[in-house]
Amino acid sequence: MTLSSNSYCSCKQEDFYNMITSKQRSYLRSLANNLDPIFQLGKGGIEEGFLKQIDDALEAREIIKISVLNNSGYEAREASDIICSELNCEGVQAIGSKIVLYRRSEKKQKIQLP
Repeated sequence: MTLSSNSYCSCKQEDFYNMITSKQRSYLRSLANNLDPIFQLGKGGIEEGFLKQIDDALEAREIIKISVLNNSGYEAREASDIICSELNCEGVQAIGSKIVLYRRSEKKQKIQLP
């Protein structure tokens, strides 16, 4: 299920086209190793409220890890692609049932990419 609007995205459209390089992706993966998942994608699926929470977390933290539960009906890569298309973020990694997402904060940048 995808939503028709990006009303919860607080980023600028041109930022979406500034894709990260493989070196930057590798750096972000190394940062994500120490992260615990802060969201679980379950049977409720990818809904507006879930996207709003992810959008807020990306603005505050810039990088987050999400656990995709078996009852969600999504594979990790599929969920990552849907969330990234809705929120204009970058899918850093999708392994097993975990996904890592990144988006540069508009207000306060915490992560300096190489």
